[in-house]
Amino acid sequence: MGMVEGQPMMRGRHQARRVALQALYELDMTSHAPEYALGCRLKETPLSQVGVQFSFHLVEGVRENLQQIDNVLGDLAPEWPVDQIAAVDRNALRIAIFEMLFDPETPAKVVINEAVELAKVFGSDSAPRFVNGVLGSLVHNRRERARTVSEKVSHQVE
Repeated sequence: MGMVEGQPMMRGRHQARRVALQALYELDMTSHAPEYALGCRLKETPLSQVGVQFSFHLVEGVRENLQQIDNVLGDLAPEWPVDQIAAVDRNALRIAIFEMLFDPETPAKVVINEAVELAKVFGSDSAPRFVNGVLGSLVHNRRERARTVSEKVSHQVE
């Protein structure tokens, strides 16, 4: 029980996040279709069926909620216009914000660790600290944000 059983799942999700980051980076830089970008990345990095589904889920989730995610990112890093954040960092943050706010099944600590790891592998020397700082702010602000969102929703319902 424990680590041995959990490792393949965690490793698979790590690889799936990595593929999703690469695909989102490509989509940021080109006019490719999401399916094409993800398909190319998956040829380079074959994943299990669960990993493929998770990669698609992350890419689709980020793309479908991009405006809201970028608004949150803009609030969390006001000194950096979203389009001026390095593309790798921006997309690692988008994935993490999507997971934390729209798909909160994975614990925030895991999401942050994963985003920081991706920033270490693909970003600049300062990227891991930047990503960690932005996501740390999100964790601190999340309770307030959740309260505000639920208040807005209840006002819209009334």
